Amino acid sequence: MAVTTNTTRPGGRSARVRAAVHRAVEELLAENPAEAVTLPLIATRAGVHPTTVYRRWGSLADLLNDVATSRFSGDIVVPDTGDLREDLERWAIAVATDLADPDVLALMRATLGACPEGGSACVTDRHAQLEAMLERERARGGAAPGVEAAADALLGPLYYRAVFTGQVVEPDWVRGLVRALLT
Repeated sequence: MAVTTNTTRPGGRSARVRAAVHRAVEELLAENPAEAVTLPLIATRAGVHPTTVYRRWGSLADLLNDVATSRFSGDIVVPDTGDLREDLERWAIAVATDLADPDVLALMRATLGACPEGGSACVTDRHAQLEAMLERERARGGAAPGVEAAADALLGPLYYRAVFTGQVVEPDWVRGLVRALLT
C-alpha cells in the first residue's frame, strides 16, 4: 500500500515564508506602480531566495491571485440583524470602506491586471457573503433577489467607483443602492 505524505506544512517555516511574501507584495504595491513589482524584488523584500517564490507560486499572476484571495477572504463581517435591508446596508458600507483603502486598491488593480482570473480573487468571497445574507432572508420566509442581481446592483457600482473614478462613496449613496435593489 502506498503512503502519501502532505508536502506542504500548515505551520512552521512554510507559513512564515507565505506571510513574509504576502506582506512584501502588499508593501511593494503600496510603494510602487504594479508594473515595477517583480518576483525577485518580492523575494528580496520578504527575505527569501527567489527560487522559493518561483517554486511556490510560479508566476507573479499566481502570487497576486494568492495574496488577493487571502486578503479578500473573510475580512468583511456579514451582519445578521434580522432585516435584509439593514444587513445589506451595513455590509455594503463595510465593502465601500474597504475599497477606499489605497493599499486594497493597489492590490486589486495589480491582481486584475495580472491575469484574467484576477477578478475572481477580488469578488468570490463577496459573492459568498451576499449569498449568505440572501439565503437567510429566504429562510425567514422573505423575498430576496438572486446573488447575481445583488452583485450587479451593489458590487458593480462600488467597485466601479473605487477602481475607475476614485469618487468618495458616502453611506447615503450606498443605502440608495440597497433601496434600488430591494424595490
